[in-house]
Amino acid sequence: MKKSSIAVLVALAFAVAALMSTAAIAQDTKSGKVPDSFKIQDSLFKKPKKSAVEFTHKKHSVDYKLACTECHHTYKDGKNVFKDGDKVAKCDTCHTSPKKNQGKMLSLNNAFHDNCKSCHKEAKKGPTKCNECHPK
Repeated sequence: MKKSSIAVLVALAFAVAALMSTAAIAQDTKSGKVPDSFKIQDSLFKKPKKSAVEFTHKKHSVDYKLACTECHHTYKDGKNVFKDGDKVAKCDTCHTSPKKNQGKMLSLNNAFHDNCKSCHKEAKKGPTKCNECHPK
């Protein structure tokens, strides 16, 4: 086999491997493709004091079978009307202050902490202390 043919086969093998690894790191949901894991960070936190949290979406939605509404919400008349397939808005669309609650609207910081920590405490598993979520 010629060297050029081997080079083409090797390049093709790398391309196929890259496509397969990309497919393995994203989950198809009714709302669109979601990475299996991602860092929770936001530009509202100008100078974060702690590192960003690595969130494992696939582990929570597939392995733990949590409903989308455990994290995603759209409130109308005090009820969460979010349903699978709805567009997922960034949290800072509504939670516009990084640290200060605005009436009943939690700050972005408190929204993340309240949702994650309360769920972990209720389930009696998962991290609840700062350095368990925010690695140094």
